[in-house]
Amino acid sequence: MARTRFNKVLVANRGEIAVRILQALRESGYSSVAVYSEADADALHVRRADEAVLLGPAPPNESYLVIDKILDACRKTGAEAVHPGYGFLSENAHFARALRDAGIVFIGPSAEAIEAMGEKTRARELAQEVGVPVAPGSKGVVKDVDEALEVASRVPFPLLLKAAAGGGGKGMRLVESLEELPNAFRSCQREAANAFGDDSVYIEKFIVQPRHVEMQILADEHGNVRHLFERDCSIQRRHQKVIEEAPCPVLSDAVRTKMGQVAAELVRAVGYTGAGTIEFLLDSEQRFYFMEMNTRLQVEHPVTEMITGIDLVRAQLQIAQGEVIAWSQDELVPRGAAVECRIYAEDSSMNFLPCPGVIETLCTPSGLGIRNDSGYGTGDTVPTNYDPLISKLVTWGPDRSTAIARMRVALQDTIVTGIRTNIPFHLRVMEDLRFTSGDYTTNFLPEMLERGESLEPTTTPEMERIAILAAAIYEHVAPSMGSQSTVATHKRNGKLSPWRVYSRLKRLSRT
Repeated sequence: MARTRFNKVLVANRGEIAVRILQALRESGYSSVAVYSEADADALHVRRADEAVLLGPAPPNESYLVIDKILDACRKTGAEAVHPGYGFLSENAHFARALRDAGIVFIGPSAEAIEAMGEKTRARELAQEVGVPVAPGSKGVVKDVDEALEVASRVPFPLLLKAAAGGGGKGMRLVESLEELPNAFRSCQREAANAFGDDSVYIEKFIVQPRHVEMQILADEHGNVRHLFERDCSIQRRHQKVIEEAPCPVLSDAVRTKMGQVAAELVRAVGYTGAGTIEFLLDSEQRFYFMEMNTRLQVEHPVTEMITGIDLVRAQLQIAQGEVIAWSQDELVPRGAAVECRIYAEDSSMNFLPCPGVIETLCTPSGLGIRNDSGYGTGDTVPTNYDPLISKLVTWGPDRSTAIARMRVALQDTIVTGIRTNIPFHLRVMEDLRFTSGDYTTNFLPEMLERGESLEPTTTPEMERIAILAAAIYEHVAPSMGSQSTVATHKRNGKLSPWRVYSRLKRLSRT
């Protein structure tokens, strides 16, 4: 039975994902409510919403993570539904249940589905029950070092220790020998307890040189499940994704079909509704293994939208109101290729050190096949309290090489001053033969560091802007010098072209 249509939606998030959701709400005719902390009082998502409610001080555990404050904001504003975005409370079953008990629609799966897939050892067991391949490992949580040693006796090294309640690369340890295991196990338990309040750890075989490939799914309450193809998320730093693309450049059609089928089977088995992602590791022989399910919208969802033309946030809204998914699986056909670069306020030359602060200038690119999802503008402050993601730059092309070429230009045309960003790192990757050929794995960045390679290109956007400034200064002072340039010989109407000067200077800066 279709639910009563809701008209006002509260976005329980911040930054670029809150802005993205607010845009979809506006396009779909819904009233919107933003919530914010004291650190985000002037944030872009607050300015874009119809209404905004202050939650409290900057720390997330005093604002964005306080369920009672979100519920109170819903009551004050009359919001009938909540979109959680990603992170914060998006995969919190208690939050989903509290909203349901209050008569407020949670734009996501049921609390029961979140619980079933959110605990990773339970999710592994469910995957095995429905025939989804999983990497060899422990049958559940490993309670102590003795049990860890027992698992190691039957699962060959290297092993990966993982927090059962984990995510975002936290609570993970690679173990390559029996001697390392006891200390690594205790260390992983401590990190899991500190990060998630749960020291449960499980063990699985570490897949050597894998690719991280995930399958986007949508499911409605009428039993319809669709997969919207895969994304390759193998370019990572500290187990966190920084560059994603769709489709995976090496995945065969047969494996893509099989991966989509098993993802759909797993979703059906838990009665899942809404948008979600099944994550796999893909080895060199195209065998794939279930890792986990994310019961929410992913950061990298735009690349799927670009190749399918489907607005995933709008689809979430429709499913949350009981509507039937409009397309059959056969009608879904990927078109072209898309690449996403996460633009962070961080210094890639300093081990990706976060660089919060005031954005003095923010100029974003435009053009055919270019999309920029941003949570900030000129004059805004990237606070110290949250993830330093500024924006997600996405390019599409009729083929992968065109999407990458457009990304190079879009990165060069993105200007951020006042703080450091990882744009130079992205430019470096876009010029790397291993990436452009599609021949890369999750070890891409660690291998660069092992070889002592620079994480930034020889020429950076800053250097190019210096060249432009030099060309402008030369154009201004050249007439008083009474001599012609030794750099450029091209003249236009008897005068030196500053753009030709810039072009020459730019080439010289690369030598």
